[in-house]
Amino acid sequence: MTLEDRAMRLAPYVLSIVRIVVALLFFEHGLSKMFGFPSPRMPDAFTLSWFSGALEFVGGALLAAGLFTRPAAFIVSGEMAFAYFLGHAPRGFFPQLNGGDAAILYCFIFFYFVFAGAGPWSLDEWLKTRRGGSERAGRLERQAGTRRA
Repeated sequence: MTLEDRAMRLAPYVLSIVRIVVALLFFEHGLSKMFGFPSPRMPDAFTLSWFSGALEFVGGALLAAGLFTRPAAFIVSGEMAFAYFLGHAPRGFFPQLNGGDAAILYCFIFFYFVFAGAGPWSLDEWLKTRRGGSERAGRLERQAGTRRA
């Protein structure tokens, strides 16, 4: 088995790991804005910052669990684009200088999850499997079969 074969075989699991880690980091931002932990600064209720915290808290939890991954990722990707253009871009052109590099990364990583899905270690995949089989498993088997031929 070549390195490329191993990488192809492990790619769905790495997708799950990346999703979980990124979602937990994002969840921390929402936790901080909603409940003051670990940062003691909390925005006033029903302000724009409070609503972004609610999206980050709920969206981060859903993405970490891999539940409703595609719609949740689409919503928080849009939130991060909105956050960048509203909060960071007016401070200057370069993301490193305007503090928006994290918002850009979150935006595009979440946008990738909209298309890639949650990966095999997710509630989405578990629910799909319980309903009569995984489309992803069948698709991966077909891809593996066509590559060997």
